[in-house]
Amino acid sequence: MNFEQIKVAAEGYKADMSKFLRDLIAIPSESCEEEGVIRRTIAEMEKLGFDKAEIDPEGNALGWMGTGDKIIAFDGHIDTVGIGNINNWEHDPYKGYETDEVIYGRGGSDQEGGIVSAVYGAKIMKDLKIIPEGYKILVTATVQEEDCDGLCWQYIHNEDGITPEFVVSTEPTDGGIYRGHRGRMEIRVDVKGISCHGSAPERGDNAVYKMADILQDIRALNENDAEQGTEIKGLVKMLDPKHNPDHYEDANFLGRGTITTSEIFYTSPSRCAVADSCSVSLDRRMTAGETWDSCLKEIEDLPAVKKYAKDVKVSMYMYDRPAWTGLKYETECYFPTWINKENSAHVQAVADAHKALYGEKRLGNEGAMHLRHRPLIDKWTFSTNGVAIQGRYGIPCVGFGPGAESQAHAPNEVTWKEDLVRCAAVYAAIPALYKEENKTDDVTQFRAGKTNNNIK
Repeated sequence: MNFEQIKVAAEGYKADMSKFLRDLIAIPSESCEEEGVIRRTIAEMEKLGFDKAEIDPEGNALGWMGTGDKIIAFDGHIDTVGIGNINNWEHDPYKGYETDEVIYGRGGSDQEGGIVSAVYGAKIMKDLKIIPEGYKILVTATVQEEDCDGLCWQYIHNEDGITPEFVVSTEPTDGGIYRGHRGRMEIRVDVKGISCHGSAPERGDNAVYKMADILQDIRALNENDAEQGTEIKGLVKMLDPKHNPDHYEDANFLGRGTITTSEIFYTSPSRCAVADSCSVSLDRRMTAGETWDSCLKEIEDLPAVKKYAKDVKVSMYMYDRPAWTGLKYETECYFPTWINKENSAHVQAVADAHKALYGEKRLGNEGAMHLRHRPLIDKWTFSTNGVAIQGRYGIPCVGFGPGAESQAHAPNEVTWKEDLVRCAAVYAAIPALYKEENKTDDVTQFRAGKTNNNIK
């Protein structure tokens, strides 16, 4: 394989990739409102000569190159978060600007840039005739990830019937190759009270006050140490072999779990009454060794929750928001932790491609390098569609994508053109460097797995 030829081809598509990304950014595409960017992606695939470009019933764009039976997939979610306070943006987030180095606007790093590089990486494979015999390439521009990461791949795997040999996630990786990340859950705590007139609060039972006690315990769970005398041992405990003997090394690789309160709700007859209910949403990030049921039990065992036990319910959220196509595909808001073995064949294929094209160190524009002085093979801080691909189904998954994690969900989001070019080149080289003979039955180092709920 001529690696220099691949690099030249990727560089030659730099202007085309920049235009494609600018076009995507210009189309607002929050979760469940992705139709415009999906159709724009299909148009680009058709223009570039994909063998097939289709939209599945959930609204995901699927682009195919090659004719083999085995599939190597490149996944990127096409939806974005909103822009937040427009006053925090220095330029229009849907028009932005372009320089010789960067493209500005919502979705550039998170993560429409990854889709752009994947589409053009597949084009380079076709141009240079380097799709291995027996394989075909799938590029997926997936929906609803920001709302419910992995839901799209639950649909692709279960309903479209697609099980790739492995998947490359094109989420931003700051120039690195990522082999896993923490999982997460969306937990709800409901507290009941009894209302009464606010002039005599002693006649009622204020749900907000009960919740205030519970919230202090939740904060302690996140912030406390795990020393012997600490009543509520902090989540940092999972880094210690004493508390997590089987998985503490994996937990130290991924980082500790966290919990924070993200939303609060209440009911009350009026502003002149005692609140008769209070509820909160909790964002729970899970490290190796933590499970969905252990995380729920952890909340149930907090002193304040036990104190008000008869009036408290701890549960996991369900997701049932319809896709842009109108399809409703319900699932639980649980997103399993996963780690690949570093020596697994699909991880090494990405590493070999990077080393052959660009060497063994992370690269990037000078303005991005302060984020990139870490090992080439590492892990994400946030969560991706890998929670379903490998977390639920054990389909090998590995990450390499343009942009920076720090740009995700931030105002004044940018991505670097150098990243687009470099990722397209690496993607183009990966399939031919995949050594199927080195594949093992289980490439997973840690996987939290599914719940006992009847969810596909």
